[in-house]
Amino acid sequence: MSLVAPSSAPADAFHGTTIVTVRKGRQVVVAGDGQVSFGNTVIKAGANKVRRLRADILCGFAGATADAFTLMERLEEKLERHPSQLKRACVELAKDWRTDRFLRRLEAMMVVCDQDETLLLTGVGDVLEPEDGIAGIGSGGAYALAAARALHDVEAMDAEAIARRAMAIAADICIYTNPNVVLEKLDLS
Repeated sequence: MSLVAPSSAPADAFHGTTIVTVRKGRQVVVAGDGQVSFGNTVIKAGANKVRRLRADILCGFAGATADAFTLMERLEEKLERHPSQLKRACVELAKDWRTDRFLRRLEAMMVVCDQDETLLLTGVGDVLEPEDGIAGIGSGGAYALAAARALHDVEAMDAEAIARRAMAIAADICIYTNPNVVLEKLDLS
């Protein structure tokens, strides 16, 4: 299952971002590049598209920045209502995102991880859990996803090393991705 922008997403909604998440051994990592593009112009090279929502939850986003921040705030509200239930909070957010008149206009995708789960959320109501704990979103997401899957079986590489290498490969291929990586990780118990 490839976890990239759904076909119903606007073609230009996810330019300027690559996010990859890797779960391996006792780590889960979310990494994102720093490039923000407007059309064919690079506006910023050092943006942060990866956040720690709480001490135990990581989030990466692709799409319109203001939309992503709105969705992260809504997810934090859902997490307050459903503590320690990441999947339930994400499903509740996805329902609102799909049905609320304001939210359904938001153009973004999110990857959210905790100790146990990696989830991909879309504006069409999807809450997807990749079988292998690896997901990629954004314009370079498919490249980073492919690279991370290829590197996952290399014993000498932990989740962080895989994510960094996958991001470097995506930056070499996707013109909307740069090598300025922001990375957050959780050490799993």
